[in-house]
Amino acid sequence: MIKAYSSTIIALPVNDVWERVSDFNGLPLWHPAATDSQIEPGSHNGVVGCVRNFALTDGSGRIRETLLSISASERSLTYDMLPGGPLPFVNYVAKMQFSDFSDRGHTFAQWWAEFEAGDGRTEHWHQFVEKDVFLGGFDALEKSFSR
Repeated sequence: MIKAYSSTIIALPVNDVWERVSDFNGLPLWHPAATDSQIEPGSHNGVVGCVRNFALTDGSGRIRETLLSISASERSLTYDMLPGGPLPFVNYVAKMQFSDFSDRGHTFAQWWAEFEAGDGRTEHWHQFVEKDVFLGGFDALEKSFSR
């Protein structure tokens, strides 16, 4: 089982960061790997059980993820990745959490996931998720406020 974890400080107020991230279907608004996202029929954005279906910007395919939990008071959300996409991840479950950091209005951001690599490339996918998906996403999230 791969356990990936990344954290950072985002120089923005936690409520602003949470407002952007808690829009489950809004991933393409801040993460550079995602585009063309939609909530699949039968549910609504932000409702536990809804499935977001988004294309990867590199053209390799679409990813489907289910919102498993969301908490405004804890500023956290948990989701899983459904099988059948272009990534060889099995039993992928991730959580994001944001908290107030310092009196300067900064945010402590955490993102972690547990999963297996269906192709056996454990170290490659561990590094990819921590650096490209998580840290790259946090960096892009912070920059998305200056656009």
